[in-house]
Amino acid sequence: MTALLEDRVVVISGVGPALGRALALRCASAGASLVLAARTQSRLDDVAKEIVDAGGRAVTVATDITDQASAENLVAESIAAYGKVDTLINNAFSIPSMKPLARTDYQHIRDSIELTVLGALRLTQLFTPALAESDGSVVNINSMVLRHSQERYGSYKMAKSALLAMSQSLATELGPQGIRVNSIAPGYIWGDTLKSYFAHQAEKFGMTVEQIYQHTASNTDLKRLPTTDEVSDAAIFLASPMASAITGQCIDVNCGEFHH
Repeated sequence: MTALLEDRVVVISGVGPALGRALALRCASAGASLVLAARTQSRLDDVAKEIVDAGGRAVTVATDITDQASAENLVAESIAAYGKVDTLINNAFSIPSMKPLARTDYQHIRDSIELTVLGALRLTQLFTPALAESDGSVVNINSMVLRHSQERYGSYKMAKSALLAMSQSLATELGPQGIRVNSIAPGYIWGDTLKSYFAHQAEKFGMTVEQIYQHTASNTDLKRLPTTDEVSDAAIFLASPMASAITGQCIDVNCGEFHH
């Protein structure tokens, strides 16, 4: 992969076995040094080992981004490790309730917004001084839920819509300091998590995984689903010098399922 992020330090929140891992590995292959953050230390260690074994650099910081002291520690550890931060990727999110809004528990909505929106805001606020020094960037991982109003996604759409509005406002507020703030909105992401879900659906409906895939992909222009690497590459582009004049934008990565 082209070294678009060579000599750059990237902090990623919400690093787990799915998109967070792919983001970390792809950023490392693009030349970045990584700070990996999530609540589960064992997951961080697994991803960091993959990066280091491949010749990259990665440090781990167990972090609860809904806690101010924990988030402040992440900033301190990032600066201590590398002396600077060039990009913050806010990837942490909570599983949506998957219930109609009329029957969604208010506490579930509060928890979702606390993590998805306020957690991202907290990290952005805390990393602003470092990002201002490096003319850095923030990339917020959003979702194609922005583009539809399907049943059972109401609380998730509320949180992700707030995240997008926040990203746009931050782009305006932080632009004078040289900080760019952008978003990516993936559709279905073809990776281990979706493969497991399709396997469950295939068994439930007496179909094959390939049939489930083809049915889902038929709604896209490219007749396929984006991979975790392809979604990660969009984030890398926004973090790279190639996107130096892009801020306040949201790039959809959905193989043409929705147009925006």
